[in-house]
Amino acid sequence: MNPAPPPRLTLLHGFSLEPGGGVPPPDLPRAVQRLLARLGLSRCPDRTAIAGQLWPDVPEDHAHGSLRSALWRLRRVAPGTVEVSGGTLCLAPAVRVDVRELETWAARVLDPQGGDAGLAVPGEALRGPLLPGWSEEWVLLERERLRQLRMHALEALADRLAVAGRFAEAVEAAYAAVGEEPLRESAHRAVVRVHLAEGNLAEARRAYASFRDLLAGALGVAPTPSMTALVRRPAGPAVVDVPVARPARWAIAGRLGTKQ
Repeated sequence: MNPAPPPRLTLLHGFSLEPGGGVPPPDLPRAVQRLLARLGLSRCPDRTAIAGQLWPDVPEDHAHGSLRSALWRLRRVAPGTVEVSGGTLCLAPAVRVDVRELETWAARVLDPQGGDAGLAVPGEALRGPLLPGWSEEWVLLERERLRQLRMHALEALADRLAVAGRFAEAVEAAYAAVGEEPLRESAHRAVVRVHLAEGNLAEARRAYASFRDLLAGALGVAPTPSMTALVRRPAGPAVVDVPVARPARWAIAGRLGTKQ
């Protein structure tokens, strides 16, 4: 008989709590969701600090009262999810958190002393935005931190996989980084490096030309000399233009939040 899955807190793509043990997900009030999300993004915060962060616009005693109410509700619908120790709050050790899994994966990829065995592009579950639709300042800061962490890790992963000769996975990692931010040059450089490592000069130049036109249409600038140098022959002429379809300006505008 298979053991029951442990509790799982999901914060990427949206909020959900699966208590585990075959128990259906509870219907949690927003205050309880905010508390669990804050605990999932930190380790064991001080009660006073978390009360002030979650309820910043009320007096301190009211904030502590709201925290006690949220904890009471949580214990009723998902007992054992949070542990209280003195003045600190922690998620129970058994609770799995997707954000922590993302951080663990990124730490392995970015560790220069780590081996390549077991490294892989993360699944879609770890590639979504943090708590979409939530606008609290602490969520916005964590959302951007995780986005940057994932992009840096994907770029590093592409290079490591290319060195290991795992070119298909390397291309997937590089384009996953591009998908995080289409105008990020370092992600496109990772794509070009992978193609060059595999000996595909034409593919590298096509990827360069596509990014060059994307950048020109969106920002009116050219790639940096360091990127252009990647696709120049050591002693040859300037890079050959590869005709590519210019991206629709409305699509770029939608990404940048500007009007064209």
